[in-house]
Amino acid sequence: MITFLDMKSAYAELKPELDAAYARVMESGWFVLGKEVEAFEAEYAAFCGTKHCIGLGNGLEALELVLRAWDIRAGDEVIVPSNTYIATWLAVTAMGATVMPVEPMPNGPNIDPDRIGAAITSRTKAIMPVHLYGEPADMDAIMALAGKHGIKVIEDVAQAQGAKVRGRRTGALGHAGAHSFFPTKNIGAYGDGGAVTTDDPKLAERLRALRNYGSRVKYVNIERGYNSRLDELQAAMLRVKLPKLDEWNERRRVLAARYDDRLAGIPGLGLPRAPQWAEPVWHLYVVRTERRAELVKALDKAGIGSLIHYPIPPHLQQAYADIGLARGAYPLAEQMADTVLSLPMGPHMQPESVDAVAEVVRATLS
Repeated sequence: MITFLDMKSAYAELKPELDAAYARVMESGWFVLGKEVEAFEAEYAAFCGTKHCIGLGNGLEALELVLRAWDIRAGDEVIVPSNTYIATWLAVTAMGATVMPVEPMPNGPNIDPDRIGAAITSRTKAIMPVHLYGEPADMDAIMALAGKHGIKVIEDVAQAQGAKVRGRRTGALGHAGAHSFFPTKNIGAYGDGGAVTTDDPKLAERLRALRNYGSRVKYVNIERGYNSRLDELQAAMLRVKLPKLDEWNERRRVLAARYDDRLAGIPGLGLPRAPQWAEPVWHLYVVRTERRAELVKALDKAGIGSLIHYPIPPHLQQAYADIGLARGAYPLAEQMADTVLSLPMGPHMQPESVDAVAEVVRATLS
């Protein structure tokens, strides 16, 4: 049996430190916006290379609160990938703003900078690139476009903690970076959690108020805010995991390289190919095949887990039926949804397991 993601081994590897973190918080008697959150915010900002980090309840709210802090509202447009998880779109429409989808690169999962320019209008207020599968988007090209038009950029870093573009980490490349610490992420909490990283002191100050009912001083509410706070227990656990993140990402890179080698030359199988300027962190290892259903069945029979990220693009979801985008509106996103398959990946996966997965893939597709 090869699980899609081994969730238990991270705890086993760090059990003494994680147990100590739990005990430290429980004995402190302080569970919301305390010293653990403050310490994690400082440590994670330093890791990403930003001046500020604001701990929040989850990744979706990280996206939403940044848009709210930038006063994006009905009548405004935000450029989003057509190929992404629905959370990217949900954050925009939660503000009443309009999503402006842009197709991915022809040979990659991320938004195509060459297509962004054509989508910019006088109502465009922000661009929201997603670093999908742990592969960073071309932030240099995107920031150049944004600078030319005076548009804000928020990176969705949910799947790419620690990834780099030309030596600089994701989360420090746009005007803000939104992070998710959902348990399956490269650095995951033991429950929900999120954060925003930024160099903008005004944005950071407003986010700290927005996350806490619009309040900086207890019972003094300067605006209508949210309740979206990274809690002390999750912050303490993340502080234990953060020093291991680069090492765990490197383990993922080794496995990805092994997949590349073992899967090379299989007819009709598309392998992930990151640009030379990108340093992915391989949140997922995603292949493409027209024979996906057959391959999933073979993997299941062999006791190997696999998942589809994602089977239905946002514009074809019932949640967005009201915007009237039928099949064919975004063919590249649709083609990816029809052909992508994520193979097992994680820092505690054994190299021999990659070989076993590859053997089934080759036997099925060759």
